[in-house]
Amino acid sequence: MNDNQKDAPVTEVDENKLIAERRGKLSRLRSAGVAYPNSYKPQHKAQALHEQFDQFDKETLDPQANPACVAGRMMLKRVMGKASFATIQDASGRIQIYLDKKGVGEEVYEQFKTWDIGDIIGVSGRVFKTNKGELSIHAESINLISKSLRPLPDKFHGIADQELRYRQRYVDLIMTEESRNTFKVRSKAIAAMRSVMNDAGFLEVETPMLHPIPGGAAAKPFVTHHNALDMQMFLRIAPELYLKRLVVGGFERVFEINRNFRNEGVSPRHNPEFTMMEFYAAYTDYQWLMDFTEQLLRDVAIEATGSAVLTHQGKPLDLSQPFDRLTITQAIMKYAEGYTEPQLNDIEFLRTELRRLGAEVDGPVLARAGIGALQLALFEETAESKLWNPTFIIDYPVEVSPLARASDSNPEITERFELFITGREIANGFSELNDPEDQAARFQHRLLPRMPATKKPCTTMPIIFVRSNTACRQPAAAALALTGTLCC
Repeated sequence: MNDNQKDAPVTEVDENKLIAERRGKLSRLRSAGVAYPNSYKPQHKAQALHEQFDQFDKETLDPQANPACVAGRMMLKRVMGKASFATIQDASGRIQIYLDKKGVGEEVYEQFKTWDIGDIIGVSGRVFKTNKGELSIHAESINLISKSLRPLPDKFHGIADQELRYRQRYVDLIMTEESRNTFKVRSKAIAAMRSVMNDAGFLEVETPMLHPIPGGAAAKPFVTHHNALDMQMFLRIAPELYLKRLVVGGFERVFEINRNFRNEGVSPRHNPEFTMMEFYAAYTDYQWLMDFTEQLLRDVAIEATGSAVLTHQGKPLDLSQPFDRLTITQAIMKYAEGYTEPQLNDIEFLRTELRRLGAEVDGPVLARAGIGALQLALFEETAESKLWNPTFIIDYPVEVSPLARASDSNPEITERFELFITGREIANGFSELNDPEDQAARFQHRLLPRMPATKKPCTTMPIIFVRSNTACRQPAAAALALTGTLCC
């Protein structure tokens, strides 16, 4: 294959032929005793070299003859008679390599001409700039470190199939800088979260992944079996019960960043396993929690990306301004024009309107729903997807918030919020309900009827939960969510 041409996409037959050719090359390397060496140790990263030397022009840089020793995957290769160019990619970025017969020797140069895109190579030489001003390394030695047997997608066509990108994430990461950057930003964001939480006096903890009883309210769990104990276990839906016990035990601020599992539908908004940060702070309420969450996200954005004003799907996303705070009905009237407050407080109107919008009003979820649940359903149908900039939806009805503290001024609503950004729920928080008798009643009358059949026979969860509350739990606020997932 000519590396200088814009080749058509490789067919399966062509790919098999290329793999066979590469296996032949590997066989010759094995015979020569030089396959997969483990002695090459790079000293520099591509990005660090760019940061150090991009500022200099050719006339200043070339006489310095600064040494460089790098290793990475060969992504481009241009053979031009007695000299060649290649581009290698390491974890930090890319840098161009120039080599000729004089620099590396005729024998090594001829070997290089047989190497393939995707091979891992090591290069030592000096830093210079080409006549076009591109920072490069003039190779004085070059080594084949690892032979790639399977050809990469060519750089002009890449991986067009989104599903294939997820199934072969390693290929996607090799070929797509945007995908690599997503991993890097996510890592920075989680590190920044930990830093903010530590600075705010929170203790990071790890709680069990395997639960003897299915926590997590109405969500459906993954079920497994513990052979040694001969008992059914559940992958955790949330760390809630264990974190609350820590608060009861005297740790006033705790948080956990870890995986959770929910055996439910798969969509761009829901993954069966995902990363979530959950935290609890004693002697606070949901107003404090909203202020804290807002500043947390702003600080994390700045640390991870350098700015609180982001771009998502080509649109600006501003985290620098105060987040909106709206009730469910206020959000409907703001983002779904045409509704009036009397209409949104009329249960028959809500049922009729939801039926018109195609909601399953007579289904198991809404058939016996009160006005609060119907308002929430209408919000989800009409306004939720329009909440692009950060917006707290506050004061949820008691009937849809079984674990949140009721408002002292209005017992029909709770001190609860959900934070929406780009039309998606990012966080859920509330003032904790620490009245054990109220909690027991809510479990009995509100939560248990909503649980899936696989969880209804299990009464252990509310018993343990209420028992820990009877030990006298401090007033507290809790927030859940705040990251998401990457398919690896």
